Amino acid sequence: MLTQAIRFVAGKGPKAQGSIQLLCHVKPGVSANREGIAAVTDETIEVCVAAQAREGEANKAVREVIAETIRLASKIPKSDVEILKGMKSREKTVLVSNIVGKGKTAEEEIERIKIILQDSVGS
Repeated sequence: MLTQAIRFVAGKGPKAQGSIQLLCHVKPGVSANREGIAAVTDETIEVCVAAQAREGEANKAVREVIAETIRLASKIPKSDVEILKGMKSREKTVLVSNIVGKGKTAEEEIERIKIILQDSVGS
C-alpha cells in the first residue's frame, strides 16, 4: 500500500488552521554543500543533512531544513516544525503546524507544499 508523502491534518475549532505532515527519509552525515531536500516522490521526501545521527543533531537539522525550505513561501516560524515520529530512525514524520492559508482547500495546500519542496531540490 502506498502512502502519501504530504498529508493534510485538519485543525480543530472555528479559527484553527490545518497542518501538514511530511513523510521523510533522512540521510545524515552528507557534505554540507549537499544539505537540503534531495528528492520528492509520492511516497517520501528525501532530506540530506550534514549533522550526524547522534544526540538529536540530525533531527534538529531536519527541522531546520524543512522550516527554511517552507518558510520562504509560507512565512512560518521554525517553532511550527516538529518531528512527530521517527526520532531514532531515518524514516520520520515531520509536522508543519498552522500552515493552511485562508481560502485554500487541503488539496490546494498539499499541491502548493509539494511544488515548494520540488523547487528546492538541488538548490
